[in-house]
Amino acid sequence: MTSKVEQFRALHVPGKPLLIPNPWDVGSAKLLVSLGFDALATTSSGFAMTLGRFDGSVTRDEALEHAATIVDAVEVPVSADLENCFADEPAGVAETIRAAARTGLAGCSVEDWSGTDIYPVELAAERVEAAAEAANGNLVVTARAENHLHGKEDLADTIGRLQAYQEAGADVLYAPGLTTIADIRTVLAEVDRPVNVLAMPTAPTVAELAEAGVARVSVGGSFAFTALGALVDAARELREQGTYSYSALARTGREAINSAFS
Repeated sequence: MTSKVEQFRALHVPGKPLLIPNPWDVGSAKLLVSLGFDALATTSSGFAMTLGRFDGSVTRDEALEHAATIVDAVEVPVSADLENCFADEPAGVAETIRAAARTGLAGCSVEDWSGTDIYPVELAAERVEAAAEAANGNLVVTARAENHLHGKEDLADTIGRLQAYQEAGADVLYAPGLTTIADIRTVLAEVDRPVNVLAMPTAPTVAELAEAGVARVSVGGSFAFTALGALVDAARELREQGTYSYSALARTGREAINSAFS
């Protein structure tokens, strides 16, 4: 196990959540580290955006090359969003995980969403088991239950899945889309692994999540799309109003980059 893997694993402390932002390129990665974050995670949607594509359209080789580029750019541990590990069958998942370990990543995730549907729980657990075995302690494996991002508001099924993934060897559990503190507390009470929560507009605050015992909070693609939102606002102001009030935000960005890159 590398020192970064050990460091990343140690950062998962229930009640003291690791705030792990998701950069979309080398510049945003370096900037986020300069602002004091202790670890980073790639974002499949944010990276796909840089290629002019929708989420889910990046290949395994592209995702791993992107992850390796981020790893090489920063000193902190990096985890990779590997979607469904670009495979349906456990053997393909294991192949992706072994390739991920060779990039210098400290962790990665495996989803139970195929791109079109949620995998049956038995197959999903087998996929997590294959990931954990392939990682062999050399990656922190996060198992994701995707129900709540795809219209399946079944907390009991989500908990059953997370428990199955825990038994299959996952290091961290994650059910993106949970937004009430009651549901999050219920999940925490039913599993024995660190839990990640996705920061969403209606989600509890970091302080509330800490009090509940959450170990990690991530932002997904939201930082990338926040940056794009600022770009849209600036472009519309220039084009429709002919004014430049966006310059104040640009100055903040330039100063932050100058500090991060120096």
